[in-house]
Amino acid sequence: MTSTLHGSQAWPARLREDDCHLDDFAAVVEVATDVADYPLAARLEQGVLVYEAAALRPAIADPARREEVEAELVRALSDGPGIVVLAGAFDDHAVVDRVTAVFDDVIEAEHAAGTAPGDHFARPGANSRVWNALEKLAVRDPEAFVDYYANDLLALVSRSWLGPGYQVTSQVNVVRPGGVAQDPHRDYHLGFLANDVVAQYPTHVHMLSPVLTLQGAVAHSNMPVESGPTMYLPHSHKYAPGYLAWRRPEFRAYFAEHHVQLPLAKGDAAFFNPAVFHGAGNNVSADVQRMANLLQVSSGFGRAMEVVDRARVSSVVYPVLAAQRAAGADPGRLANAIAATAEGYPFPTNLDLDQPIDGLTPLSQAEILHQALDEGWPADRVDEALSGYADRRRTDG
Repeated sequence: MTSTLHGSQAWPARLREDDCHLDDFAAVVEVATDVADYPLAARLEQGVLVYEAAALRPAIADPARREEVEAELVRALSDGPGIVVLAGAFDDHAVVDRVTAVFDDVIEAEHAAGTAPGDHFARPGANSRVWNALEKLAVRDPEAFVDYYANDLLALVSRSWLGPGYQVTSQVNVVRPGGVAQDPHRDYHLGFLANDVVAQYPTHVHMLSPVLTLQGAVAHSNMPVESGPTMYLPHSHKYAPGYLAWRRPEFRAYFAEHHVQLPLAKGDAAFFNPAVFHGAGNNVSADVQRMANLLQVSSGFGRAMEVVDRARVSSVVYPVLAAQRAAGADPGRLANAIAATAEGYPFPTNLDLDQPIDGLTPLSQAEILHQALDEGWPADRVDEALSGYADRRRTDG
């Protein structure tokens, strides 16, 4: 990891909320980006690097220059402002419009079915949201899917940040006139966890999390500032305790005063380091239906070597855990066994069925086992809960 991700000071092995100081944060983010350091960028807008797709495409067609382009994008996302805009990423608006029509159909069908998908950082129902839009698009219109995801610049920035073997997921967000902004936040992974959980992860994991994911958005409509395009705080990804800071009122107030918003045109794409403080803005326009296809691209390395049927292991182990709990076994000892038994992390899941209604994450398998032990569930109830956990992760319903 580059030293800029750690900031200018030495951080303790474990970060706490007490390590979050607004003056330190301001010193990290209040730096100027010199566009001369990014020779392939067309311009700097509000501290954000803007690249013209028409200029990048000839460069990446040359294998010798492609590596130069990839290296500059990585510097922009790590040492730079943490945000890049690829203007004109989709030069064929017919492809974007065809995919938009599919997303509109999905939204209409889900609303007709009484579905109101939740939003991690806004009130459920405040905006229209389509979870797992990638799979839904592929099933409804595979030809449009191929034409859309064959885009060379989406692949370029994904491979630049994550290398080969990356995985793409997508969620659609529509903010209509009067739609409310999201709270400023950081994103997946640590950005979805409560602060008491975040503080359990060692400092080096705070540095690792952002390089395992790339966040992006494709504009499916013109997005003037009044329509509420994403608010960003450039360079905020470099603040090491940021996963513990974004909920604090003084940091939110600072974000409200210093964030930037770039208008986007249909077909533009923006990508950013997931540790950048950001959030969708208020749509104060009279008639703009602001639609973005939110891309979350994940490293292929975020997986274990072997496939383990954790539900099966949990089912056969639970009676032993329950018996030892009843016999007075040390709870810490049982927690260690559960950590080796069940999925301790609730993602990936099907967010249509497993929505984070009471928090940013649904329950994990391990949390189900802990609840079962605390409440003395019989084995058949545990099996039913584990079956429900698996069913909520299916997408063929």
